[in-house]
Amino acid sequence: MHRARADADVFRAIADPTRRAILDRLRAGPAPVNALAADFALSRPAVSKHLRVLREACLVTEHRAGRERLYQLHPVPLQRAAGWLEGYRSFWQRNLDSLKRYLEET
Repeated sequence: MHRARADADVFRAIADPTRRAILDRLRAGPAPVNALAADFALSRPAVSKHLRVLREACLVTEHRAGRERLYQLHPVPLQRAAGWLEGYRSFWQRNLDSLKRYLEET
């Protein structure tokens, strides 16, 4: 996969538990990086790196409010990923139903 495209990949962005926790925190509303860093046992630069990955995947937006940068959840890419995953739910359900029938018949 091309490096620029990999950086914008939603699945890559949400693969990290810290980034998922940041997204969970941002569900409560916008927050500055210092407030986010206070919620984790990470340095501010480490949180900033996670936010950069989330921003590149378009999962968060950033805007300035005075001297602070506020980060806000942008869930549209997550909705698209969930929609893609939903297509596999019926696939697995059919296969599990077939397995159940097979096991019940034997």
